[in-house]
Amino acid sequence: MKIKSAEFVVSNSEVEKCPKNNLPEYAFIGRSNVGKSSLINMLTDRKSLAKTSGRPGKTQLINHFIINDTWYLVDLPGYGYARVSKSSKKKFQKFITNYFEQRQQLVSAFVLVDIRHKPQPIDLEFMQYLGESGIPFAIIFTKADKLKPKAIENYVEDYCEGLLQTWEELPPYFVTSSSKKIGQEDVLNFIGSTNDEIEQLRAE
Repeated sequence: MKIKSAEFVVSNSEVEKCPKNNLPEYAFIGRSNVGKSSLINMLTDRKSLAKTSGRPGKTQLINHFIINDTWYLVDLPGYGYARVSKSSKKKFQKFITNYFEQRQQLVSAFVLVDIRHKPQPIDLEFMQYLGESGIPFAIIFTKADKLKPKAIENYVEDYCEGLLQTWEELPPYFVTSSSKKIGQEDVLNFIGSTNDEIEQLRAE
């Protein structure tokens, strides 16, 4: 899938104020320092569609971007390590869970994981929450340019083996690098093929 257009639509903290149409949505979420904004900009071939910052926790709202006028990319606040107050974190958690549990247009979440680190409890807990809530998700390993190919292979293998200790089957996963554009085509083709399946189902 090629990105022909990508435009910001709305930011808010209430699910009720999200776009009202039935276009499919794909939500990106991860720890605050995982490189989410850079990944979104890489996927869309835009330098500053999502605002990047040296300070983790910059994203503090539900941000909708319309892609090719056919689907929404949703940029959600990061969890963990953001330099915000405890009360703000609780507020973030509430509208994040409200989004996942109430937004019927959501097709899949993408949980971003820094490929340089061992599995983090907060990431695993969030995946567990999605699984228990029946919310489809895929894993995106970020910052692959920081490791050599063999190290990437070993890391992903170990990570997947760890997941299979508690999961019956693995979710889809993608290895990416924002600076090298690694994984761009794989992620976009996954979204494109999923959208095609949705269109076929609606046509039946």
